[in-house]
Amino acid sequence: MDLHYSGTERIPVPRDKVWAFITDPKSVGSCLPDVIDYTAVDDHNVNATVKVAVGPVRGTFKFQIQLQPSADGNHVGMNIGGGGFGSVVNLVAGADVSSDGDVTVLDWQGDATMRGPVATVGGRVLDAQANRVITQTFANVKSRLVGESAAPAPAG
Repeated sequence: MDLHYSGTERIPVPRDKVWAFITDPKSVGSCLPDVIDYTAVDDHNVNATVKVAVGPVRGTFKFQIQLQPSADGNHVGMNIGGGGFGSVVNLVAGADVSSDGDVTVLDWQGDATMRGPVATVGGRVLDAQANRVITQTFANVKSRLVGESAAPAPAG
């Protein structure tokens, strides 16, 4: 089963802070919905375990996420692979980063391929769940960044 998703997040945080966040494996790992555990392997890779519920199929999936920031700071690519329940999930995603005044814009897209028992659950259920996971991850990035920028500076 092949699926495609895209969207936009407008984040009222300076571009350099957004870029630092979306290219940090620990930050990205913490934004996955239903994350149980994540470990930054190095500067570009994170392993994560997430809870999955697609129709009657419930349990955990393990993913390896590789971040691929462009040298010019305008795009970050992500390769996400892994699975569980005898199923395999591969996602190639990315976000173009731009500024619109005081707002940083992430135009994101992703293409997922799924094979195995999870893919047999049914197109609409799986499509809706995958869309929720991808959309929620980028919404979590925005939420975390907006929350961090609103936090008062430590007293010094």
